[in-house]
Amino acid sequence: MELTSRERIRRIFHRESVDRIGLYEHFWGNTISAYQKAGHMQQGESPEVHFGLDIIEVGAINLVTDIDYKPQVVEETETTITIRDGNGAILRRHKLHETTPEHIGYAITCADDWAKIRHRFTEIDERRINFEGYRKRKAFAREHEKFLLLSSVNVFEAIHPICGHENMLFGMADDPDWIYDMADVLSNLIVRLQTILFEREGLPDGFWYSEDMGYKGTPFMSPQMYRDLIMPGHKKTFDFAHSLDLPVVVHSCGFVEPFVPYMIEAGMDCLQAMEVKAGMDLLRIYEKYGDKIVLMGGMDVRCMLGNNQKAIDKELEEKIPIVMQGNGYILHSDHSIPSTVHYETLRYFMKKGLELGRY
Repeated sequence: MELTSRERIRRIFHRESVDRIGLYEHFWGNTISAYQKAGHMQQGESPEVHFGLDIIEVGAINLVTDIDYKPQVVEETETTITIRDGNGAILRRHKLHETTPEHIGYAITCADDWAKIRHRFTEIDERRINFEGYRKRKAFAREHEKFLLLSSVNVFEAIHPICGHENMLFGMADDPDWIYDMADVLSNLIVRLQTILFEREGLPDGFWYSEDMGYKGTPFMSPQMYRDLIMPGHKKTFDFAHSLDLPVVVHSCGFVEPFVPYMIEAGMDCLQAMEVKAGMDLLRIYEKYGDKIVLMGGMDVRCMLGNNQKAIDKELEEKIPIVMQGNGYILHSDHSIPSTVHYETLRYFMKKGLELGRY
């Protein structure tokens, strides 16, 4: 029997029998634009509906320091633009392609600076919540019978936009009480804002938290620092999700394998993206933790870059028959789809993956 997307993902999170593995994907912004320009997609068309994805995300929570601040241009060239944002951070972005912004400077660099703005995150301002956007996206998900995840950053990804990775990581070593307090305050805020949102607009089907805690070959911090400073915030927000009987997906780019057992202890239900080029290995993660959590991703996006079907076949055939065991896998690349991946290539990747992943 063919399940709806919502039924399928719900059953996967409960490890119940399903018709096939799940399907989800992310795209760089210029990828969808390229597909539209080539005539493969209509302007404004939903990628989730167009590609038959099982999941829809909705972002509705704003954690910027000053919600009234308008970004100011500090410098602009033909290829870059440098802005000061609502966190007081100065960031340089490329105009011609999408990248992580270059971090130039931060207004908040230490505990004393944090003390001056801390009240902004302890006082609840409902303008931080996009009620209308959530309502519309939820209705769209229900119309198309998709599994709706409320998407936001969690404490790690909320801290570094305020003070920068460098200041945060030095703070973990030199002033851990400061970082612990930031994580505690921000996790409280996340839960309080979500509570207000759900009381007014109803529940999603689950949570998606983005926490990019590693880079190539190593995490940003030691496992002990994660346990002491970040994990308490994770546990608070994950416990809230579970109090509503909803699952938690944690997205983390980079090498984060040393954190996986602790994220499971905190209450993570699904790990995504398992970035191969950073050293993550889907089969190794499955062998260690596949009976404890759902896995999403881990398919090396580089197998699609050459638009070579044999490379795609090899990647999928080596992994899907193994990780689909136990009804706990959702097909996804190990990051996002760049515009260099041809539309036909992506279609083949999805079609082949779902053929292999049918029960």
